[in-house]
This record gives sequence, C-alpha cells and structure tokens, in this order.
Amino acid sequence: MKWFVLAAFTVCIFVPTDSCEPGPRGWCYHQNICNVDEPNWPKSYPNCNGTRQSPINIVSESAKPNDNLTEIHFENYDNTSKMISIENTGETVRVNLTKGVNITIGNLSDVYETLQFHFHWGNGSSVPGSEHTVDGKRYPMELHIVNTKEMYNRCIADASKDPTGIAALGFFIEVMSDNSTGQPESWRNLTSYLANITEKGNNVSFSSIAAGFSLKDLLGNVSLSKYYRYLGSLTTPNCNEAVVWTVFKEPIKVSKDLIDLFSTTVRVENNTSQLITNVYRRVQNQTDRIVWTQRSNGSASTTCFSLGLLLLSLALGSSWS
Repeated sequence: MKWFVLAAFTVCIFVPTDSCEPGPRGWCYHQNICNVDEPNWPKSYPNCNGTRQSPINIVSESAKPNDNLTEIHFENYDNTSKMISIENTGETVRVNLTKGVNITIGNLSDVYETLQFHFHWGNGSSVPGSEHTVDGKRYPMELHIVNTKEMYNRCIADASKDPTGIAALGFFIEVMSDNSTGQPESWRNLTSYLANITEKGNNVSFSSIAAGFSLKDLLGNVSLSKYYRYLGSLTTPNCNEAVVWTVFKEPIKVSKDLIDLFSTTVRVENNTSQLITNVYRRVQNQTDRIVWTQRSNGSASTTCFSLGLLLLSLALGSSWS
C-alpha cells in the first residue's frame, strides 16, 4: 500500500547495524551517568560545536515561505508488519523497521529508507522534553523518524558524511486535552512493551502484535502538509551535519498516562539504575540558517530558494565532516 502526502523531511539517530554506528557510545545526557554529558559533548566530539547543529528553536513568524516544499511519497508507512522490534538503548526507546519502508522527497530524486524511530522526553508529562521548540515552547515528547539515502544501504556512518544523507521527520507529542487514559490505541499497544525493555540492551520482537498498528497509526490525524524544514545535524554525537530536518507543526495527541510510562518504566542500565529522564539536547544556535515553511493561502509572493540551490552553495563554500 502506498501513501501520499505533502511534507518535507527530517532526523536524529540510533542505528540497527552495529558496524554502521556513527561513532563510539561514550556519551550520555547527565553527568552522574558518564563523564561526557550533554554540555561537554563538543569537547569529545568536535562536530557538536559546528555551525549547523540541531535541535533549534523555531520562530514561527521568521519562517520563510518556500514554494519548493513539494510532495513526499511515503511507502509502506501503513503496513502493520514493518516494525520488527522495540529496544532500550540506554538513552532512548527505539523501534526498528525492516526493509521496504521508504520516503521520496519532492524535488530531490533520492529514495530514503526508513530505518527506525525513537523518542525524546523529559520527566513525565509535566516536565517537557522535546528537542525542538517552537516560539520557545517545549513539548512533553518528540518522535524522530530516521531515514537514510537508499544508496547507503541503511548505514548511518556512511550517510553521515553526506550533507543531505539523512532525512528526519520530527513530530511533537502533547497530552490530550481531556482526561482520556490509554489513548490512542496504537500508542497503548506500543507502550505495553516498555515493561519488557526496562534494562539497557533489552530488545523485544513485535511479531506478536505486528497486525495491530502501523507507523501511520502512531502519527494519527496530524496534518502532514504543515511543517518546517531546515538543514541541521544529528542531535546526538557525533553530531554530524548531515540531516535535512522536517518538523511538523501539529502535535500527536497522547493520553497523560501513556506519556508518563516512558519516564517511569525504562532505565539507563539495569533495574537498580536510574530511570531514563530528560533525554534531549538543548537548543542550538540557528546561526544564519533559514527555516522554511509552505506558503499560506493568500500570503504575499516572496522569492523562494530551492534546496538544490542551497546545497550547491554548501558544496562550493563548505566541507562537512
């Protein structure tokens, strides 16, 4: 089944293939867990001090209309058999996908393979932990869907050397306005597995519930034609500046009890270690980067710059590690 929407693309990384990891995992978010906590990443990972870092605070009124934000083709996002496992990495909860889930990005000819998705959160629904912010607002959680150019054969390390090698889709997660519990059903199914991955390295197959929900089900009724796009980086070391980010404007609505499960169930090591909380990178300097959005109906005409022209200027004026 093929699914079409208008959108742009986005990312943040953890990888299923060990040999393709972008670097050693000697980092963490908090000083009481390791010596290379988030404020000290640039000392050990120089890329984290670059000029194209993510996440950023998106100022909605400063986003530039761009007529070149064209259709993304989603393939197999509604296929219930493509999610193969869920795991605790010690820094996040990651869901791994099998081959055959792809996106094609509008005015770029490359096909991007969807490898996995993972989450960033704070400490319960009351302490927000999204990575991106909009007009200074931080959401309770953020979902990142990670995609790499098909030519890199699902290898993040190789894709990280290409300034547009990775496409990431970012979705905010917000508490439902009513007092619902266990909703939506797709998220109830997903979070039911957290109790089986409480320790770092725990990995559980999705085979028994594969028919229950799809990636599209998790996205719910979010408008996929309202989004921001900018060029950025991985939000974890090595912080490679290789990501085309698409951050969707409408949040996914999830009940409070399910959001709270992330910060009250999974742990950084074993069952005697601390819970995984506040796993997000602080917002980075936007520098001179442009954040684009699609044109609103009736807005005044402005000059739009295509992604292709921007990439040409990057190629002529910069080199990315």
